[in-house]
Amino acid sequence: MAVSTPALHDALAEITGREHVMRDPAALARHAVDGVVPAAVARPGSVEQVSRLLAFCAAERLAVVPRGAGTSQGLGNPPRRLDVVLALGRLGAVREYVPEDMVATVEAGVTLDALAAHLAPHGQMLALDPPGGGPRSVGGVLATHASGPLRFRYGTGRDLLLGARFVQADGTLTWGGAKVVKSVTGYDVPKLLIGSLGTLGVLVEATLRLHPRPPASRSWRVGFPSHERAGAFVAALLDSPLQPDRAALIDSAGLLRTGLTADPLALLLSIGSVAEAVEAQGRDLERLAAGHGGRIDLLPESAWSGLGLAVDGPVLLRAACEPRRLLDWAAKAQAAAARVGAEPALLGQPGHGLLQMALRAGHDPRRIGRDLALPLREALEAEGGSLVVERGPAELKEECEAWGSINPEVLAIMKRIKSEFDPGDVLSPGRFVGGL
Repeated sequence: MAVSTPALHDALAEITGREHVMRDPAALARHAVDGVVPAAVARPGSVEQVSRLLAFCAAERLAVVPRGAGTSQGLGNPPRRLDVVLALGRLGAVREYVPEDMVATVEAGVTLDALAAHLAPHGQMLALDPPGGGPRSVGGVLATHASGPLRFRYGTGRDLLLGARFVQADGTLTWGGAKVVKSVTGYDVPKLLIGSLGTLGVLVEATLRLHPRPPASRSWRVGFPSHERAGAFVAALLDSPLQPDRAALIDSAGLLRTGLTADPLALLLSIGSVAEAVEAQGRDLERLAAGHGGRIDLLPESAWSGLGLAVDGPVLLRAACEPRRLLDWAAKAQAAAARVGAEPALLGQPGHGLLQMALRAGHDPRRIGRDLALPLREALEAEGGSLVVERGPAELKEECEAWGSINPEVLAIMKRIKSEFDPGDVLSPGRFVGGL
């Protein structure tokens, strides 16, 4: 870091105000990124302040990591260097909302709960519900490409983001999506920003596609005694005319964590539509479940918001596989965990082939990385899948790099994009795939 720490604090304070620069060691430790503690935390209160902060950091070659609600600071690799954390929680305004168009433009620090409360009087919603998502910020959810059970019907942030206002590494304020900007011509900028962990730019505003809340909704829990029966039910569900809007696969450990009755495996489903359609589809769902040996019960609406408890803990792995192989990989993950003496909780997304595995404290992180995560990753990659360490201590990531292997040609393209957007390598250096 070229500038001294006191001078850094003074320079940041000139932009945000002294009360919005954190310098206390305990506060800095709370804002560590995957164990790396910054020299300062700046809390900008406007888009213009974000722009000025990044311009200053770029000029001084200071490494910057943006932060939303702080729920995903363990995702990715530890940054190679870190000088300033840009905490965006003060960017909490809904800039524009046109209920008739079902479109809203919000600042990146708006939480999902706050946005839901703003939209509720108009019977609308943003269809993003990652586990534990209520307190998470819109910008953070988009930057990490987080999703939840609503993905079954509505897709992910890539499907819901119409436009993005972001600040480039040199402080330039830029639009992507709805407005054309010469500096990024040729790129679908909103799509690039989704899941990029702040390595290409700092998202400060998002224009989002909204959906109407269904007039009626009902949820069910379908328990199964075996992976085989659960797998046959999921295959039949995907081939049926039923239209659930939420779907989650959860194992017995996950059910217990969330306070639900345990089965070896269960599918949580909800159907939202007009009341008559919900009733009719509910009867069809009951028949389909019974035909595959499932035990079906009504599920309280509150259960959906508690799914974050299923993936709580110091270690969280995320597997991606061919969707119809999801149950097979759930069984393989449980068997692999048992071989190292671990008892995981599983939470999956039927129809999309995503499976999260959470482990609680008490396990040797090096052994988890070496004997659980790496063999699972190798097996998944052999079938075109992947395994990401979403959360884990440094010792685990030393044994099992966070992202896994990537096609060299794809990595070369990603490096070229990174160098164009961030030539000074100041934005979240090293956190993303391939050390980007």
